Amino acid sequence: MRENRLKALWAEGKPAINGWCSMPCAFSAELMASAGWDTMTIDTQHGVIGYSEMLAMLQAISTTPAVPLVRVSWNQPGEIMRALDAGAYGIICPMINDPEECAAFVRACRYPPDGFRSSGPTRAAIYGGADYQGHANREMLTLAMIETADGLANVDAIVATPGLDAVYVGPSDLSLSIGGPPGQDSDAPALMAAFDKILAACKAKGLKVGVHCASTAYAKTMIERGFDLVTAGIDTRYMLAGRRDAAEMRGWLEAR
Repeated sequence: MRENRLKALWAEGKPAINGWCSMPCAFSAELMASAGWDTMTIDTQHGVIGYSEMLAMLQAISTTPAVPLVRVSWNQPGEIMRALDAGAYGIICPMINDPEECAAFVRACRYPPDGFRSSGPTRAAIYGGADYQGHANREMLTLAMIETADGLANVDAIVATPGLDAVYVGPSDLSLSIGGPPGQDSDAPALMAAFDKILAACKAKGLKVGVHCASTAYAKTMIERGFDLVTAGIDTRYMLAGRRDAAEMRGWLEAR
């Protein structure tokens, strides 16, 4: 079976850098993945991406060494299994608030006897290899998002869930949930304290921790803080940055 390179990086004690796709385009996913990110996440929660677009994007990412991850829109077994069957090598599941929700998420990602994932890796066996089902429980990564006050309060119980590989922190929702403003790349003391609580709980159980960032500068500080996966490249941010060129040209034309 194709090795999960993210698991291999983590086994070596190395952090990983993650790219993020919110736009429903296979070519943009291929461009992003070919830039050199260790992993590439397709966002079907807040991104404008449907199933058919996700499938094409997974196929595009597979032309590169980047490990394909999918953030599903919710903790729904059918959606989780479809993403895995399409070739995702890890699932990021939003809004995990307690150990029961986390256990349901993890079990949806695992074949029996470890879970209740249905047998039918339609594309996954092409991408992963003919022996996919014999090794998938070991290679597929489960990342539970802690991004609410309830999730933060229950973090010790959540990270004790059998089969959970990692936690992925959603800073904007977490900040909002604990009384702060939404937004990315904040260094607010209350949010930093929440980060440190999550990091300590995960490290105590041997789990990895990821965090969503909006800039490379912030991502670097999060690696220094102890995070094992940082999202530093987002397709929509790159597209929006192009507005500076338009503004520059507009200003030049109007000044002529």
